[in-house]
Amino acid sequence: MSRDKKAKTTVATVQKRSFWERNEASGGILLKETSKKYAISIFRAILLFGMCFMILQPILNKLSFSFMAEKDLYDTTIIVLPKNWSTLNWKIAAAVMGYQTSLVNTIWVSVLVSVIQVLMCSLVGYGFSRFDFPFKKFWFFCVLLVIVIPPQTISTSLFLHFRFFKFFGATLNLRNSMVPYLLMCFTCMGLKDGLYIFMIRQYFMGFPFELEEAAYVDGCNSFVTFFKIMIPGAKPILTSCFLFSFVWQWTDSFYTELFLGKIKMLSIQVASLGDRFAQYMSNVYGMPTVTTGYTNAVVSTGVLLTLIPLLILYLFAQNLFVESLTASGMKE
Repeated sequence: MSRDKKAKTTVATVQKRSFWERNEASGGILLKETSKKYAISIFRAILLFGMCFMILQPILNKLSFSFMAEKDLYDTTIIVLPKNWSTLNWKIAAAVMGYQTSLVNTIWVSVLVSVIQVLMCSLVGYGFSRFDFPFKKFWFFCVLLVIVIPPQTISTSLFLHFRFFKFFGATLNLRNSMVPYLLMCFTCMGLKDGLYIFMIRQYFMGFPFELEEAAYVDGCNSFVTFFKIMIPGAKPILTSCFLFSFVWQWTDSFYTELFLGKIKMLSIQVASLGDRFAQYMSNVYGMPTVTTGYTNAVVSTGVLLTLIPLLILYLFAQNLFVESLTASGMKE
């Protein structure tokens, strides 16, 4: 009998033995290892279930409130499913928010800002990873400060700077326009730019130098090498940064309220939805007052209207996003 047949026969014989026989033969080690494996699996399942519940439970509550009629909000017998289904909350929230205009504005602002941020941060991150220049460590320390220091601490300075912007001796008011946004993005001072620079710099640090050296030998300069060699190879991290930037810009209310006062954005509209809801109900439906519960239900509906485009984006981009994060975490 050959060795392979003997090995297969031995495995089959061991498998036919009961668990307790094999455990006794192993001196109790099999029971310990099996118990440890199942305990870890149960703990992991409980942890994942708890995390999913913490994330989904508020959204499910808002979804339930959004389809409730006003009288259902005060019915103690209703826990999740409403007795009187209604889409009136969705219609009111969309009307108060000016949803169609706000959605279009938010999309093009988020896309424009994200593209500029990724482009400029990739240039800066590549420079930090490949070139030596005076005070390099100091400037990178400043990048880390941009990550650590919250933007609210410099809100007064930003407001005064763009409210009384000096341009060739003239004083301009750049607020209520896209100009401050664009200037901050082009100078890598926009929302979360420090984090993007750090991520891209770390990715380029692990990029093989031989590819650049081969490009230099072929006569490419630094810019040609960057755009033709480095950018195509950095698609995973650039994709991650673009998606992060898009989502953060979509939900940002600090910079949006500070600079884009006249441009309707979803984040600002949903933030002020509760205040404008009472006025809308008085003007349209002739209701002098509205209850707090009904206001919260409409605000919950407005939050869902803001989140739905992001959920759709996630459904289409989840594979690309996970792939980009996996690839960006791999070392060459």
